[in-house]
Amino acid sequence: MTGKETSALVDKGALPKIVATNEKGVTMTLPNVEGQPSKSERGKALRQVIAAFVANIGTINTGLIFGFSAVVIPQLQAADTLIPVDESQSSWVASLSAIGTPIGCLLSGYMMDTIGRKKALLLTEIPLIIGWIVIACATNVDMIYAGRVLTGFGSGMVGAPARVYTSEVTQPHLRGMLCALASTGISLGVLLQYTLGAFTSWKTLSAISASVPVVAFVLMLFMPETPNYLVTKNKPDQAMKSLAKLRGSTYNLEREVTQLQTFAQKSNQKKKLTTKETIQALLHPSCLKPFGILSLYFMMYQFSGVNTITFYAVEIFRDSGTTMDKYTCTIMLGLVRLIFTIIAAILLRRCGRRPLTFISGIGCGVTMIGLGTYLYFKKSWEEADPPIEPTATWFPVACIFIFTITCTLGFLVVPWVMIGELYPMKVRGIVGGFTTCMAHICVFIVVKTYPVLAHLLERHGAFILYGCISFVGTVFFYLCLPETKGKTLQEIEDYFSGRTKTLKKSKQLEATTAAPQLLAPEKNKLLP
Repeated sequence: MTGKETSALVDKGALPKIVATNEKGVTMTLPNVEGQPSKSERGKALRQVIAAFVANIGTINTGLIFGFSAVVIPQLQAADTLIPVDESQSSWVASLSAIGTPIGCLLSGYMMDTIGRKKALLLTEIPLIIGWIVIACATNVDMIYAGRVLTGFGSGMVGAPARVYTSEVTQPHLRGMLCALASTGISLGVLLQYTLGAFTSWKTLSAISASVPVVAFVLMLFMPETPNYLVTKNKPDQAMKSLAKLRGSTYNLEREVTQLQTFAQKSNQKKKLTTKETIQALLHPSCLKPFGILSLYFMMYQFSGVNTITFYAVEIFRDSGTTMDKYTCTIMLGLVRLIFTIIAAILLRRCGRRPLTFISGIGCGVTMIGLGTYLYFKKSWEEADPPIEPTATWFPVACIFIFTITCTLGFLVVPWVMIGELYPMKVRGIVGGFTTCMAHICVFIVVKTYPVLAHLLERHGAFILYGCISFVGTVFFYLCLPETKGKTLQEIEDYFSGRTKTLKKSKQLEATTAAPQLLAPEKNKLLP
């Protein structure tokens, strides 16, 4: 491409602009070959925020489901309960939601690629509504089991579509922060459940919870389908209308649609995949590599103990020996989780994925081992003759709160955001479903095995084990986790496909290299 041709494309808006200064001090306008829009070319942020917010209302249900067992189990174990349960039944009440979740994850992946992101999000709300109503009307523990499975199924269905929808309707400069809305929704749901559960019965709590998927369903009716999906279905006109709703009428709609079409053709995404082609795409390195990374990420962070704390919060505060009210501690824990999820969403845009992950890995490891060590000494104090009154009862509470803070900053946000970033477009829905399926299988295993570990290793041993796993995970993250901050979905896919060697290149330097004829011909480089 000649200098005149490049300048013409820049002037016409076909390529976004970068301003640079050459060796002679002359200011030049260069095309941003990466396709990253400059500030003047960004779409309306508010429209993208609203679309992402509506898509993630359903994730509040996941938090409601996670927090439900923490408040309902103590009520079911109380002497005046209508439905008495033993320890085994309590563990099933806590963990059964995670049994239905993997099935929903797999189904949602297929639905996303078949009927679209929007319709998939609408259908996810139906089992959630039915499940909460079944629990609210329960007259025996089996009905609670059934309701938990249904709500877990709906929770699994909503996870991947919400994140993929968000990643596809937002621009790179907003994507990381808005994809974190899913984690914020989960934390908000946990806080709501902890707070309402301290003052209401579990039946009333279930009825209130049913209103959330109803609101999500109604609002999602007004949202557009993602332009990425419409382009892959060879509907450029509809993609243009979708972008107009998401970016505003003054935005260069043609440029982004053209970019999506070009990338879809390069990746052969418009062609409907046969079963054999789908399997080949799933087994391609561009899919297998990120799937392996994220699967191990979810396994490591789940076995750091995060959902053990979430699902059994009231019991753990009770057993820690603290003199504080266990329900007050639980509500405060939910509030801290919500606040730091919001902070994490902001930091995700500024700090990137890797630094926040390291904070979580090290912080969770230190605090879990600290909590386990305290519980070990507490046990020895209780078994002494005569028993010794526990001291520093604030310490286990501090460990739990610091654990929640550090875990929230990375583990509860980063892998969920990366589900919408790392996978190739043509199988993003299916493999996103596989990944959330894997994540929730780990949730089930961790929640169900905690009572077993507490008996085999005792409570202090279980928490020390969680801490050690967290440290091992940190080493893995350091070696294998890529940094995707500020990268377009196309750049990320090119990296895992092997078309580019790294994600670390300077975009301005690449743009300069792509158009050297615009600079001083003597040395073809920018001044420092």
